[in-house]
Amino acid sequence: MAIAKKMKTFIESASWIRKMFEEGARMKQEYGEDKVFDFSLGNPDLSPPPRLRESLQKEAARQDPLIHGYMPNSGYPYVREKVADQVSGEQGVNLSGDDIIMTCGAAGALNVVMKSILNPGDEVIILSPFFVEYNFYIDNHGGVPVIAHTAGDFSLDLEAIEEAVTPKTKAVIINSPNNPTGQIYSAEELEKLASVLIKKNRQYSTTIYLISDEPYRNIVYDGLKVPGTLSAYKNAIVVSSYSKELSLAGERIGYLALHPEITAKEELTGALTLANRILGFVNAPALMQRLIADVQGESVDSTIYADRRKKLHDILKQAGYKFILPKGAFYFFPKSPLQDDARFVQMLKEEKILAVPGRGFGTPGYFRLSFCVGDKVIEGAARGFARAIEAARSA
Repeated sequence: MAIAKKMKTFIESASWIRKMFEEGARMKQEYGEDKVFDFSLGNPDLSPPPRLRESLQKEAARQDPLIHGYMPNSGYPYVREKVADQVSGEQGVNLSGDDIIMTCGAAGALNVVMKSILNPGDEVIILSPFFVEYNFYIDNHGGVPVIAHTAGDFSLDLEAIEEAVTPKTKAVIINSPNNPTGQIYSAEELEKLASVLIKKNRQYSTTIYLISDEPYRNIVYDGLKVPGTLSAYKNAIVVSSYSKELSLAGERIGYLALHPEITAKEELTGALTLANRILGFVNAPALMQRLIADVQGESVDSTIYADRRKKLHDILKQAGYKFILPKGAFYFFPKSPLQDDARFVQMLKEEKILAVPGRGFGTPGYFRLSFCVGDKVIEGAARGFARAIEAARSA
């Protein structure tokens, strides 16, 4: 066999998201862009803020020696200080640049964390529905994913999490605002989760990390705020990226932030910094780091996403779909009218609508729709959504 057995298995079970995105690209070539309604990929279509474009032009004109050279593996010190100032306000905890490591996106940050904390066989709890790549990131570093379900409204099921904790548990990953549900975990939920982890730390004489994946923090609706994970729990690590809030998904720039009082901070920081290098990232992209430092606090206009959320809400509701209105991010996660969500997604595909089955997120019986797409895509799909659910009712 030319490739590793594990990779062959991974390819066969790989991300439904990418599968549907690639299928959408094929269908657009066959039928035309305007005839295919692709809700498969969370690829932000809004332009970055004007200030970022201005900063990019300024940085591109610089001729300083080593302007594109190496810097410390954790990132430019002044960039880390700028990020620390911003994250301190968001998290309600005073951070310094020493608490920040610049990474190749949130995905890079998660792999750096997994590399740094996991021994073979250590368990990491993930909450379904979950971002599908978590399983791969944990496996990359010898860990074992353990799934705990969320409540009916996709809020935290604290009993399920507590039952999932064992002496081998090394971390719990949460994602708020959540992909794929748009749910935001409240401050009260985070405090209760912290209590569970503190209790288990004492019971097993261990340290369980709470890893909060937060790339959608600044895409929220109805005046809601995302509470700080670092202010809830000492042994917390925040990972994030600028892919969504600045529409920089392809630039791979993000960070991880440690609670300033995290257990064995010096040793952990050293491991994270080394992992950033030896995983092959070496350091986060130099140009993007400098841009990020210049645009802290900027974000795309999320009112555009709010308008699209309303438009898609009205279409789905009128057609008869059941769903929970997302509080943040840019996804709907409706209940499939068929128990077999993959079969229903195929019915949508027959209407030239591309969606992702819920089984790809560890939750069969649902499907995900990404609304970071143009109004014409949403409006053009209305009749297809109605026809698909009628076909499902007759199936």
